[in-house]
Amino acid sequence: MIETLPEFATIAQETAGSSPVITPQSAAALAVGLAALAAGYAERGIGSAAVGAIAEDQDLFGSGLILTVLPETLVILALVVVFVVPSAY
Repeated sequence: MIETLPEFATIAQETAGSSPVITPQSAAALAVGLAALAAGYAERGIGSAAVGAIAEDQDLFGSGLILTVLPETLVILALVVVFVVPSAY
């Protein structure tokens, strides 16, 4: 195994400039995945706070609903990236 490391290093140096490490489609998919993960993480705190506020005062339902849905707009914008980026290349 150790004997093949110099060969792998030579191959890596020869192909380093020929192609990007990550393709545009992969980058777009990564952007959507990370945006969805971040939106879910944000909704965790917002949703519990909104439910608590609505339990105390029913008039806060509209505000709670808007604040809960707001992080999902990031995922929608990330989905737009999926359709824009591949067409640029």
